This record gives sequence, C-alpha cells and structure tokens, in this order.
Amino acid sequence: MQRARPRARRSRYHVSYRLTRSVPAIVAAFVLLAVIVTATLTYKRIDDFLTSTTGRHFNPIGEVVQAVEPAPGTIAYKLKHGQQVNVLLLGRGGYENDAPYLTDSIMAVTIDPASNKVSMVSIPRDLVVRMNLQDNPSRIWINKINAAYEVPYVSIICCVASQYSGHDAGGLAAEHEVGKVTGLTFDRYIAVDFVAFRDMVNALGGVDVCLSTNLDDYSYPNYHNGYMPIHFKAGCQHLNGEQALEVARSRHAVQPQQASDFGRARRQQDIMQAIKQRATTINGFSKAPQLLSALQQNITTDMSLSDMRAIYDWGKNLPDTSIIRTALTAPSGVGDGNLLDSYNCGMGPSVSQLCADDPSFAMIHRYIASLLIDPAVLAEKAPVQIANGANNFPGLDGRVTSMFDPTGLQMADPVGHGAVPQSVILDYSNGQFPLTAKWLANFFGAGVVAATPTNPAPAGGQQTYGLVVVIGHDFARRWLGG
Repeated sequence: MQRARPRARRSRYHVSYRLTRSVPAIVAAFVLLAVIVTATLTYKRIDDFLTSTTGRHFNPIGEVVQAVEPAPGTIAYKLKHGQQVNVLLLGRGGYENDAPYLTDSIMAVTIDPASNKVSMVSIPRDLVVRMNLQDNPSRIWINKINAAYEVPYVSIICCVASQYSGHDAGGLAAEHEVGKVTGLTFDRYIAVDFVAFRDMVNALGGVDVCLSTNLDDYSYPNYHNGYMPIHFKAGCQHLNGEQALEVARSRHAVQPQQASDFGRARRQQDIMQAIKQRATTINGFSKAPQLLSALQQNITTDMSLSDMRAIYDWGKNLPDTSIIRTALTAPSGVGDGNLLDSYNCGMGPSVSQLCADDPSFAMIHRYIASLLIDPAVLAEKAPVQIANGANNFPGLDGRVTSMFDPTGLQMADPVGHGAVPQSVILDYSNGQFPLTAKWLANFFGAGVVAATPTNPAPAGGQQTYGLVVVIGHDFARRWLGG
C-alpha cells in the first residue's frame, strides 16, 4: 500500500512578510510610477517634478526617442531585450526625523523579463558592513548599512570619494554598499521618506483599513528621538496619512496578534493594498497634481521618465504570484532566521547589530542569484526536505528551509540526520523530478543519488519520497565563508 503523502507544508516562518517593513518606499514608488506615466500633466508640472526628484529637466523629444528606440544600458532597453533590471528602494526618516538620512528600509528589487518574475529582498538596517566610501579605498569604516546613504550628506567620515557627490550622492553610496552585500549591480535607485508616505495618503483623501483587534502601542517612536502612545480600535476605519504611518510602523503593541511579525505584516499589506486601490481609481488619478506635490520634495531618484514608463508598462499587469518576497534575517527563537546572526561584529557589545554568517557575503550572493528559479523547475512541484548532516551547525536545516520558503519550492519540515562530510541529494522519485534535482545539486554542490525507502536508512522523521537534501559539513563551511 502506497504511503499517503502529507499535505503541502505551510511555512511556519512567514519570512516573506518581513519585507513589508519597507512599505512606505514600495507604495510611494508604485504611486510615483503610476501617476507620472498615466496622468495628463502640463510640461511645466512634469519638468518641475523631475527637476526636483531627479535633478534633470524634462526633455520631451528625448523621451519620444527613448520610447521608440531606448539607448543601450537604460532600463527601457534592458526590459525590451529581456535583460534583468536591478533597482534599490530606500525608505528614510526625512527632515522631520532626528536622523533624516538613515535608511530604515532597504530593498533590492530584481526585474527579470525572461522568467516574468520580480524578486524583492529586504536588507535589515542593523546589518554591519565594512564601508569603503572614501577617496582611499583601503580606508574602511565599520557601521550599519543604513548609514551608507547618510555618508555624503553628514560629516561622519572624512574624504568621501568624489563619485559620491551631487544630487545622487546618497543613492550611489547606498548602491555601492548594498551591492557588496547582495552581489547585484543596481541600475537605478529610489529614496522615499516617511513624509512622502504620509502626505501621499493625505493627498488621496485617506485610506480605509480594517484591524482584527485593538492596536495599543506605548512605545511608538516620535519625531524627536523619543516615544509616544498610539491607540486604534478594532474594526474598519478611515485613516489619514499620519495614522496610516503609525499603523504600518508600530512594532510594540500590547496585543500579541498585533505585535508579532505576522500581525504587523498583515497591517502593512492591508495598507499597501488600500493605497494601490485608491491611487489607481479614476478619482485617485484626478488628484495627480496633489500627489506630485506630496511626493516632489520627499523622493530622490536617478530614474528618467522613460525608465519609469518602462517599469510601469512591464509590471502593471504582473500577478502577485510572480513576485518573490524574502528578507535576510537572523534567528529570533521561532525558526525564522536564515543568513544572518546577532552578535558583536564590530560595533561594540552595547549596539544592536546583525552580522552575515559568511563575512564575504558569498553565500548571500548565491542565494539572491538563485531566487528567480526557472518556472519549469517549479512546475515539477517536487517535495523537498532538508536534513541536517552538519552536526557542527545545529539548526542549519531550519535556516536553509526558511531561506527557500519564498522561492516556490515545495518545502517540507526539516529534520536532523547523522553526520556526513559531503552533501548529497537523495532521489526517492526514480527520476521523476530531474529539473529540481539538477537545481538542488547545483546550489548545494552535491551529487544526486537514487534512494529507496530503506536504502539508505532514513533518519527519524525523514520523508522517503521526492527529494531529500542531506546537508554535509562541506556546505556548512561554505555557509560560514570557509
């Protein structure tokens, strides 16, 4: 009698929701693209907006030429020719904040026309990096990655390199440092502050949001490096811009449902959806001048109008199922960490900081490059389980499973395993999932071995169908940068 297969595993980790900490940047960027390319505006209004946000004047003839035959290297050209595009999204406090240039939200977005997918990777603000933004590349400054955007604008370090100057100084500095972490070369950046988010909601006339429980947070950050209480009742309510920002950012609610990562993410996604719906209605676009005014002073980007139009045209009908959302995280006690850890990695013992398990970031590069899995691999729907044979690294099976959850692979709960020196892919399917087996073998640097339910003897709790990745000490060493 054939063994009944359990239902597909539903992730316990909710990794994908962590990216929604960047909700102001994502939503404002969406509205910026939607409004600027669909609204009917005067030449002067568009020129004023582009001059303020990009530092460049509106060139209608140039835009027409770019639309017909975009120049090589531009976003429009890359999308037209099926090449990947990388955009860095940054959310910062803005002039009403005591640290206006620190980027609390950092997200690397990759648009892949070949697979018709988008990946969004959230980078935590507390990740410690060794910055080399000075005129002498050998000079290293150890700090959190959220300070990279700030460096050209504040006298923190001397002798900032000349390429990090002018209108795009902060964006280029952030691109350089985030690029080292992710392995991506960014085509463009968009930096948005909280004022833009708040004023945008107000320009739309507010949004309607429903809360499942009361939301009471007595430690919400105010604009003066302190805290204040916020209170919202359960049920549906109309929120203005400041209220929407409070609901989106609250992290310390007394209600467990609202204080959890999942609860906060649910609120933020609800707000994002409410803003998108409001902004894409006829009424929303009738307020294009107000929206541009709300965004104009609080968004900085090096995108051209043709860049914006190309991204909007490519992605306006992209289904949510084609967007992969993930984050670089550290374990928090509930099995939701992946490639980072929390310890003193250069900032001192009293500073909250996150550190890459692999100081070279090579494993992060490998992971991000592998996010956009070929749809043919995912179509196999192969059951995949991770078994930890690296006994010198307890919990690695859970981290790897958490890392793969957002990719679309059918991941089962991880299990332990006896120690093995070399990773191996056990194929219990008699070759039923060749593309998935090949993908896993390439990622883990492991061979594929045919297996039966009794040979080799399975570990306790291990599945004996589909594909099982037994992680060895070799992969654990690579994870740690060895």
